[in-house]
Amino acid sequence: MIPVPLPLLPPGFRFGASTASYQIEGAAATDGKGPSIWDTFSHQPGRIADGSTGDVACDHYHRLDEDLDLMARLGLGGYRFSISWPRVLPTGSGVPNSAGLDFYERLVDGLLARDIQPMATLYHWDLPQELEDAGGWLARDTVEHFAEYAALVGERLSDRVEHWIPVNEPNVVTMLGYGNGVHAPGKNLMFDALPVAHHLLLAHGRAAIALRAAGAASVGCANNHAPMWPASDDEADVGASKLFDALWNGMFSEPMLFGRYPQDLAPLVAPVVRRGDMATIRQPLDFYGVNYYNPMRIAAADEDAPMPWEPLEIVGYPTTDFGWPIVPDALREWLITLRARYRAALPPIIITESGCSYASTPDADGVVDDQQRIEYLDAHLRAVAVAVRAGVDVRGYYTWSLLDNFEWAEGYRQRFGLVYVDYDTQARIPKRSFDWYAETIKAQPPDN
Repeated sequence: MIPVPLPLLPPGFRFGASTASYQIEGAAATDGKGPSIWDTFSHQPGRIADGSTGDVACDHYHRLDEDLDLMARLGLGGYRFSISWPRVLPTGSGVPNSAGLDFYERLVDGLLARDIQPMATLYHWDLPQELEDAGGWLARDTVEHFAEYAALVGERLSDRVEHWIPVNEPNVVTMLGYGNGVHAPGKNLMFDALPVAHHLLLAHGRAAIALRAAGAASVGCANNHAPMWPASDDEADVGASKLFDALWNGMFSEPMLFGRYPQDLAPLVAPVVRRGDMATIRQPLDFYGVNYYNPMRIAAADEDAPMPWEPLEIVGYPTTDFGWPIVPDALREWLITLRARYRAALPPIIITESGCSYASTPDADGVVDDQQRIEYLDAHLRAVAVAVRAGVDVRGYYTWSLLDNFEWAEGYRQRFGLVYVDYDTQARIPKRSFDWYAETIKAQPPDN
């Protein structure tokens, strides 16, 4: 086992873990919960690689206390979870579901009782199906419903939740959900999906306002970011990588931090932007959440291609079981790049997701030896430490994920958890990485 990385990170650095409601909760139609777009999508033949659904997932809804005790055993300083919009508001608006609100209140109170600070995400992709039927994120009315939902949840929990994230990875929602249809709701609109990006950003801003009005002390974001590496020095490849960088990275960070869209993309979004929208989107952020997994290598596409760029394989690096390249130094690269781009506009950073998929299973003694995950986490924490020493203000690292879970279009084929889940019995088995992470947390210097 790799030694604990001491003393790399500053006193008070927050070690956490992350999950998402649809990926772990199960209880898909229990206690008044309404259907989400992922309930619908996962039941459509051919959508999920292994033919599975999130109907049961990790059954976290019924095993809350067991999972809270695992977090306490791990010694987490913070836990990032998401609230299921259709569990709270089954149709997306109207009369709240008291059982749903009660569940999240029990979760938050259970965390605090174990000295774990809650970080709540309002939208981690499970849009109420009734709102999708009315237009989903292509419809501006969805923003209004989201603001009402944020106000409702904020009124119930803002006095106890340390950090709030309105929308998780709006770029992934836009591009995979509405752009190419790999994720729910399965739309294949290409550039016509850009109104979704604007409405998600507007929802972020409206929710931030509603949460603060309800008393929330800290509101941030969780944007998926990746350094863009041109395939060559050729002008066409460099230009394609810059354009995709603007779409993947700048399309969401620039409006949040500067109140504007990247120059090349602004004309494409202009038809849905109304007076005052950009000021609403540019709400003050108490932290900037970075979800990081790997860099991307981009080449110019052929003239007849549907998009002007083409993602290429990154060679020369090991990969996870998902096939994603493992490049810890690219995390350092992105953190320094982010600071250079936004300077005084950039609040303190929290790594809100970073993790890896490995299919390690229990051996004859019941031990899950996932040494590769230990090496991954160690290397990425060290990359964060290098960025911190270079002057980047990073306050925490939340690994993805606490539990093995339903990995969206991949179903249960990818295992990201510190805890192995036997989906037949729902038994939880902490992996060796769980013990390593617990020792790493225990060894860090306390906040003075």
